[in-house]
Amino acid sequence: EGLSEAEKQELEDVSAEFLVYRTEKAAEAHQRVNDVRRLLDKYRDRAELFLGGPSMITADMIAFIKSDLRIFGVGVVLFIVLVLSLIFRQLRWVVLPLATCLLSLEIMLGYLSWVDWRLTVISSNFVSLLLIMTLAVTVHLVVRYREALACNPAASQLELVREMVTHMARPCLYMVLTTIVAFMSMVVSDIRPVIDFGWMMSMGLGVAFVLAFVVIPAGLMLMKKGRNNDRGDSMSAFTIRFARFTENHGNLVLLLALVLAAVSIWGITQLKVDNRFIDYFRTDTEIHQGLLVIDKNLGGTTPLDIILEAPPMPEIAVADDVVAEDDPYGEDPYADAFTDGFDQEDPFAAEDPFAAEDPFADDPFAEDSEADEPVENSYWFTTTGLEDLEKIHHYLESLPEIGKVTSLVTLAEVSGDLMGHRLNDLELALVRQSLKGDNGKLLLDPYINDELSQTRISLRTRESGGDMKRSELMQQIHDYIVDEVGIEEDQVRFTGLLVLYNNMLQSLFRSQVLTLGAVFLGIMLMFMALFQSLRLSVIAIVPNMLAASVVLGGIGIMGIPLDMMTITIASITVGIGVDDTVHYIHRFKEEFAVDRDYHAAMYRSHGSIGRAMYYTSLIIVAGFSILALSNFVPTVYFGLLTGFAMVAALLGAMVLLPRLIILFKPLGREGAL
Repeated sequence: EGLSEAEKQELEDVSAEFLVYRTEKAAEAHQRVNDVRRLLDKYRDRAELFLGGPSMITADMIAFIKSDLRIFGVGVVLFIVLVLSLIFRQLRWVVLPLATCLLSLEIMLGYLSWVDWRLTVISSNFVSLLLIMTLAVTVHLVVRYREALACNPAASQLELVREMVTHMARPCLYMVLTTIVAFMSMVVSDIRPVIDFGWMMSMGLGVAFVLAFVVIPAGLMLMKKGRNNDRGDSMSAFTIRFARFTENHGNLVLLLALVLAAVSIWGITQLKVDNRFIDYFRTDTEIHQGLLVIDKNLGGTTPLDIILEAPPMPEIAVADDVVAEDDPYGEDPYADAFTDGFDQEDPFAAEDPFAAEDPFADDPFAEDSEADEPVENSYWFTTTGLEDLEKIHHYLESLPEIGKVTSLVTLAEVSGDLMGHRLNDLELALVRQSLKGDNGKLLLDPYINDELSQTRISLRTRESGGDMKRSELMQQIHDYIVDEVGIEEDQVRFTGLLVLYNNMLQSLFRSQVLTLGAVFLGIMLMFMALFQSLRLSVIAIVPNMLAASVVLGGIGIMGIPLDMMTITIASITVGIGVDDTVHYIHRFKEEFAVDRDYHAAMYRSHGSIGRAMYYTSLIIVAGFSILALSNFVPTVYFGLLTGFAMVAALLGAMVLLPRLIILFKPLGREGAL
């Protein structure tokens, strides 16, 4: 903030330069991992070898993302072709929706590549999600066209296309807008990849809506009407069953909804964000196997650093009258009678052959003279400071979640073992004096900062022993340091990868789960603009809230920890559920206006728009199930939970929503037109 134009340009230039540098370094790291693996392959028949470390993890995660994009992108496309062929049984209803999906994806990926907006682990699912969400819009258009053709087979192609566009433009527009509102909830996150995912999906949905209302109408105008192979009631028989169940068991529907709501609320209270990074990968991957060996046998995986500041030195009070008036030395306590006159010029200095500016200038042994300069010992490398450090160090080693611990205590204990006794302050000072050069950089510099009077305790946590509750662990350590050791609270700080990862998950939880209320409020306002009724808007929001609650509650009950990908399920559930709600209520209002009969309108809505909702739900559930084949476990959860969310949204829109409409009659009384 507050940068001048020149500084803004400089920041932009440096950022671009760093992006190029980061890309080059990532490529070098990836090549280095491949080189090391080729080297290891020569010796795998002699030993059990594992490759670990951040470079390998990063390289393999990128490989997983690329594989998922390639395999699942192609898999979803092939699945779309198969499903459209089975449902509609005409080539045009395969080509036009597929062309719309691929064109929207091509435009978005081209734009992202053009502006160098890179996909991450989170946003890599953007490809599959955009394909399926675009397909949902096109299916609604196709179903409406086929209905119009079945009702009026004598109409011209222009009339049928015009009726399709005019009838579906408004509900599809509001469907896309409400879905965008749901994805925009990700933009308020503090995590950059989540923000990017929200923007990508919002932009992609806008592009998909425009293309759907351009490609499909234009493509149909280039074709003849074709034959009408809509099987009508035979295909809608399944969706009509939902209507019958709602009519015959209305009270049971409400009771089940209340029970699900109560169970879901309890499940939401069980949500947790503490997870194990090692569980992100299947057990047969090298990442999992290598991390497991490091975690169990080599001191743990995730690093955590504790920074301690030295307590302030006590001030020594000096009395003003400490010097007596009759003290002959009181004027200068450091005065020396033999120093009088020595501040004057020495008449013999010029003749002194040893008075050169540097008496050791020609001394061949004077190169290391600076190494012998005394170093003022830090508070933390004294017996007093080490006593506090030992308490903390040994306490950390006693915790089952903690693996390897290193600090100044390690050096002091090794030195004491060599000396045969516990070192005193003088011996500690001598040790400090002798450790210079490379030895000091290795043994002292990582753990002590004289300038800031700080010391560092470095440790690694074990994640394979059970549930890792990072926040509780850090709070437990903090309380011990403050309450038991007596170090002031403002002199203790935690840093490292464990803190970064924990803060990211906590931020995701706050920004996503706790902002759902604002998302629902925004969607309800859009419902009011669309339906022109407060009562109908409230009724419409209830099934969506229940679907989102069921999904989140199910995650909590099953003990699935929230992470970078599963946390986005709530927003996706709302977006998908809103689509079904908008289309169903829009069609219900049209059908109710025919004879003002709520039950008849429900049956006709289920037999018409209900089929499109059923088709899109089937496509989404089966399409995202393909993600279960990924090597990246969060992607597996993402695919399965999205399918579960779609089922919950469909049941809410086709069972609970019509029951609430019939119960509260938001469209007015039945009977007279």
